[in-house]
Amino acid sequence: MIIVQVKEGENIERALKKFKRKYEKTGIVKELRKRQAYTKPSIERRKKKQHAIYVQQLQQNED
Repeated sequence: MIIVQVKEGENIERALKKFKRKYEKTGIVKELRKRQAYTKPSIERRKKKQHAIYVQQLQQNED
């Protein structure tokens, strides 16, 4: 359960912003989207490998 401490006299907009930030950090939305469709393990491995190659190329370009 997400609990947001609201100070006395604090704006409701700011409290909502805090709640949204905490909610994003939990990763619930990402997990739900991920579970909507099944991806084969081979495809997951391929995506991880492609991402690693991409990151490595970015690091090489920085140097």
